[in-house]
Amino acid sequence: MVSIITPTYNSSKYICFTIESIIAQSYENWELLITDDFSTDNTIEIVESYAKNDSRIKLFKLEENSGAGIARNFSINKAQGRYIAFCDSDDQWKKNKLEFQLKFMKENNLVFSFTDYDIIDEQGISKGHIKCPKILTYNKLLKNNYVGCLTVIYDTKTLGKLLMPKIRKRQDWVLWLSIIKKIKFTKGLNTSLSIYRDRIHSISSSKFDLLKYNWSVYHKELGFNKIISFYYLVIFIFHYFLKKAT
Repeated sequence: MVSIITPTYNSSKYICFTIESIIAQSYENWELLITDDFSTDNTIEIVESYAKNDSRIKLFKLEENSGAGIARNFSINKAQGRYIAFCDSDDQWKKNKLEFQLKFMKENNLVFSFTDYDIIDEQGISKGHIKCPKILTYNKLLKNNYVGCLTVIYDTKTLGKLLMPKIRKRQDWVLWLSIIKKIKFTKGLNTSLSIYRDRIHSISSSKFDLLKYNWSVYHKELGFNKIISFYYLVIFIFHYFLKKAT
């Protein structure tokens, strides 16, 4: 079984698209664990309407707003599947996502995998395509987060249940780094199986915030000194724009 991890916070505008894309999966052995991060809109009511009709959908509620990382970790701790996958509440999966990616992992003996993905804006208009590297190492991942959270699947049978650090932003990148450091390398699947919705107020829309949070990853989370952190920040800027251009 695949445990799908979805944090929600005031997600009423898009959560239907997310849930419907998961229900439509050709691979049906999954559970969807939605942890709501103290929404103030009608997100909970929408999720409850789906959970009422599909026992694979499970809703949990945090008692205070704690951030996406905490919400994801809550769901991970409740997960019963062998595989952990992620899909945020404004993103979508293509119908063969789980089927194709699990087959890719088994054929290549992988415990952590990721794929290409498409990008749309808030109105659903296409903004392009992100291609993932075929081979990913720790050193390469240090230079840029080449792994889209909505594309990740990892195997708890080998890795155990791995949680994200308790930071507000870039917690997914830190988790990928810790996994790759342990397994040395993995392979990416160059097939687009997910759709990322680029929001106006997302971290990627603010270049200054992106640099600030990346500095925090290098200096605080990974423990690099200021010189090495600055070095990697410069490399990150180069690879960020290189990734955007390809």
